[in-house]
Amino acid sequence: MSGSTGDASPGVRRRMPYARRREQLLQVALAEFGRRGYHLTQMEHVAAAAQVSKALLYQHFASKEELFVEVTEAIVAELTGRLNAAVLAEHDSREGIRAMIRVLFDYATAEPDAWALVIRHLDKPEVGPELRELRDRLGTAFADLLLRRRRADPKLSPAALAVNEHRARLLVPLMYGSMLSMVSWWLEHPDTPRERAEQMAVEFIWLGLDRLRTGERLPKG
Repeated sequence: MSGSTGDASPGVRRRMPYARRREQLLQVALAEFGRRGYHLTQMEHVAAAAQVSKALLYQHFASKEELFVEVTEAIVAELTGRLNAAVLAEHDSREGIRAMIRVLFDYATAEPDAWALVIRHLDKPEVGPELRELRDRLGTAFADLLLRRRRADPKLSPAALAVNEHRARLLVPLMYGSMLSMVSWWLEHPDTPRERAEQMAVEFIWLGLDRLRTGERLPKG
């Protein structure tokens, strides 16, 4: 079937199927949100990059907010699915952390636009709940890794476990913050071997945690 597509360019061409057009618009929007950020990206930017009219874009998405929600929901589903699968495959806490770091490096390498969007917006609650959900899922995964051995210890009292749980929650933002920062730094310094960057991230997190677990603390003051 031929007819006007609503594309910005003039002329008559075969209309792109609805589902494929929608997927194309989501991919273009992902790139624009990753490059400009949510607040600076306008619907006209997405339409121009996709080479369609704003009217056609609004046929698929009623607002920029709706478009951003769909983009971020896809990111959250994909990344958390990969992280969950990697962690569940490991029974050792250290190897679980190593697996999570590997997934983050893989994802950032394969999906640079999605990674840029996550880094820009993860700690900005005003852009919607979807990325907060990603942050919360990351935190839960990290806490579970920290507590895996403790929860399996039959000698640990409920009170002691509660103390450990509280401590783990305090450590979570430090852990995922350092991992995300390391991945982003490595993307900007590709001359550094990935294996070295991954190993440094594992050692930074694991050795620091190990010293805390043994009770080592800095003196106050």
